[in-house]
This record gives sequence, structure tokens and C-alpha cells, in this order.
Amino acid sequence: MGGGGKGCLIVVDLQVDFCPGGALPVPRGDEVVPVINDLVDLFERRGLPVVLSRDWHPEDHVSFKDRGGPWPPHCVAGTPGAKFHPGLKVPESAVIVSKATARDSESYSAFGGTGLEETLRSMGVKRLFVAGLALDFCVKATALDGARLGFEVFLVEDATRPVFAESSASTLEELKGAGVKAISSSEVEALL
Repeated sequence: MGGGGKGCLIVVDLQVDFCPGGALPVPRGDEVVPVINDLVDLFERRGLPVVLSRDWHPEDHVSFKDRGGPWPPHCVAGTPGAKFHPGLKVPESAVIVSKATARDSESYSAFGGTGLEETLRSMGVKRLFVAGLALDFCVKATALDGARLGFEVFLVEDATRPVFAESSASTLEELKGAGVKAISSSEVEALL
């Protein structure tokens, strides 16, 4: 294990609705699936935890346009669009956290009201490797919260995609300013 303490892979919202053909598609979002599957395999081989977060909205969630929010309805709990991408490897041991489950509160971060911080601390996790969708919203919020909570956070750049490509540079600057380190998937193994 690397010198920084126990690592955990956090796969953010790699759901059908966020991939091409879904209700709120991230451009080229499905391209991250093979990269993330390789990371899942790596963490499983090392006996390290894998966390998958998902939007799990009620039908009338506050983020939806019908209620004045910015987004079309997406990832409604129990619907096909809320399922993980069919190509994603979901280990039996994976911790699944559902977020934005209350109709009147939004949560972009995997830490928002999910108990994830307590779960990670109980497992002795010190370092987070964050991937998934989308870079400029839920991935960013999750990485920022992880850093704010005192974890060492790595953004796996080739395992995420933004909603708005033009926001990538400012998102990466914001993350860097918070102490999040951007790395490629090829660098992860040496850090475990």
C-alpha cells in the first residue's frame, strides 16, 4: 500500500440517464466505462473498497424543470434511467450510496446526506480516487467535499467527462485550489 493510507475508488453517478441516449446525457460519458472497469478490477485485486454513488430522485425532485430547477427529469428512483450503465462492473462488495433522494433538497456530492463520510472512516479510508459523471457537477462536488473533510483526494481525469467542455479548465483549477490532485488512471496503481 502507498504511504498515504488506505485508498477507495468512488465512482460517481455512472447511470444510464447521464450517458448518451439518456435523459440528461453527458457528452461522451460512456467512454469512461472501460477505464472505470479497469480501476474497479484494480481495487478489487487489492482488496480495497469501491463506492458507487447514484442520483435516486423522487418523481418531483426540486432539480427538475417542472419545479423550477435547471434539469429535465432524470435518474428517478427505480426507473431504467437510474440504473448503473449496463457495461459498468459492479462488485458484490461495492458500497452503493443514493443521493438527492428528498424531493426538496438537491445534492450533487456523494457525501450529501448519504452517510458516506462515516462509512469511509469506519473502513479506515484516507485517500479517495474519484471518477464518473459529470466532472463539472457531481464529480467536482464529491471531490471538494472529500478534500474539505480531510481526505486526500485524487481526480482520475481520464475516467470522467464534463457536461460543459468549456468548464473543464475552471473546474480543474477549483479542484486544484482545494488540494485535489488530478492524475490519469495509469498513475493510480502506484498510489495504492
